[in-house]
Amino acid sequence: MALLMEPGAEPLTESEQADLAGIAAIKEAAAREYKEQGNQFVRMGRKHYAEAVSCYTKAIAQMEPLSSLDAADASILFANRAHVNLLLGNYRRSLDDAEQAIRLSPSSVKAYYRAVKAALALDLLPDAASFCRRGLEQDPANEELKKLLAQVDAKLGEQERQRAKVAQAIASAKDLAAAMEKRGVKLGKAAYQELTGVKKPKLDEQGVLHWPVLLLYPKVMSSDFIEDFPETDTLSPHLDVMFSESSPPLPWDENHAYTRDAIELYYQGGFGKPLSKSEILRYLLEGTVDSKSLPDGLLDGEDEEHGISQSSAISSSSSSRWIKVKEGKTLQEVLQDKDHIIPAIPVFFVVSRKSIFYKDFKAGNWSLP
Repeated sequence: MALLMEPGAEPLTESEQADLAGIAAIKEAAAREYKEQGNQFVRMGRKHYAEAVSCYTKAIAQMEPLSSLDAADASILFANRAHVNLLLGNYRRSLDDAEQAIRLSPSSVKAYYRAVKAALALDLLPDAASFCRRGLEQDPANEELKKLLAQVDAKLGEQERQRAKVAQAIASAKDLAAAMEKRGVKLGKAAYQELTGVKKPKLDEQGVLHWPVLLLYPKVMSSDFIEDFPETDTLSPHLDVMFSESSPPLPWDENHAYTRDAIELYYQGGFGKPLSKSEILRYLLEGTVDSKSLPDGLLDGEDEEHGISQSSAISSSSSSRWIKVKEGKTLQEVLQDKDHIIPAIPVFFVVSRKSIFYKDFKAGNWSLP
């Protein structure tokens, strides 16, 4: 019997040939019937799409193994199933079916169209562009493929601009981190961002670091903010302006104790944990680009390369102390102090020798809330 023949064996008799022809006719008829059922389910709406996929799958099974004579019909089945999977949001399956339809019939414009739509949904833009162009080779006047190609090209252009933006952000962050490392300043975990927002230092064309600086008045935890403080500046000129005789007194300073001749600046030395090189890069890139757009492995090896350990010991609050800032020093010199761990941006505490609070502060009877 032909039904029991080994795959690939040639029929030896007319009877066996007739059996095979009969089986092929039955399978062909079944495939056509399943295909029509699938088409009907598609026309019936979304609730029946899964049934349509099942019918097309059964039709394809009836045609296997495929011969060169079946290729065009099989391509239509794969293209139809690709269409329904596209409607269902099964984009990977839709793309696989569309590619199979194209392999079976390279002139199938519908298959190219569905491949483009699926590739676009999967954000496979180069693939989508390739399918568009190959489809247009088959039908140069196809308006739908032309529109899709314009859409894909626009997305590719935006993607390239985004890559350039990310590359620029990474280069700037690395330059900034290198500048900090060269100066020997230590960056710690960000603090007081509720007062400053996500402000970060910048490196100008002359290689000068410009820091945002927060001034805190610990007596009332009020603040002032200097957005651009070049590292080459000393603190004195800024304080001269802020606390000049012509400047209005601080609204909460009822006794006018915070005058230029009475104020002193301090920072909390020996407190915090220096960030590793990779942590500094993450901080500097935060808010500049989408973290998902950063290349994989961008930060790999940074800490080992620069000999920085992420397990650096954390200083305890008991070992920290208030260190008075010498106003004649440049900001860079102040930040380079071996005990100065910058909480992302420099933070200085302003106290007045004329205030009662000053005695408590100097005696160590005040700590951060």
